Amino acid sequence: MKRPSEIDHYTYRVIWSEEDEQYVGLCAEFPSLSWLASSPEETLRGILMVASKVVKDMKANGEPVPEPICSRRYSGKLMVRIPPEVHRRLALEAAEEDISLNRLISTKLSS
Repeated sequence: MKRPSEIDHYTYRVIWSEEDEQYVGLCAEFPSLSWLASSPEETLRGILMVASKVVKDMKANGEPVPEPICSRRYSGKLMVRIPPEVHRRLALEAAEEDISLNRLISTKLSS
C-alpha cells in the first residue's frame, strides 16, 4: 500500500461555484489557493497538484511550511469575548439546566 505524502494530510474541500459554473478546490492550510474544474475528481486532483507545487517551492526557498490541521494539537481551551448580556443569558440558561456554563457552551458549539 502506498504511504500518503504530507500533501495528503492537508484539509481539502471541493464545492460548486454558481458564479464560475465549475467546481472549486480549496485547501484550508493555504487559503489563497484554489483550482477550478468541471468535475469534483478533476478539481481535487488540481488543488492537490497546486498545493504540492507550493510546498515544494516553500521548501526550496527555506520558508516554513504550514502544519496540517489534522496534525496540530489543541488544548481544548477557547477564550471568546462576548457581550455581557449574552454572558448573563448563557449563565442563566446553564443554571436553569443545572449544568456548568462550560458544558452548556460546549454543547451549543458542537451541535
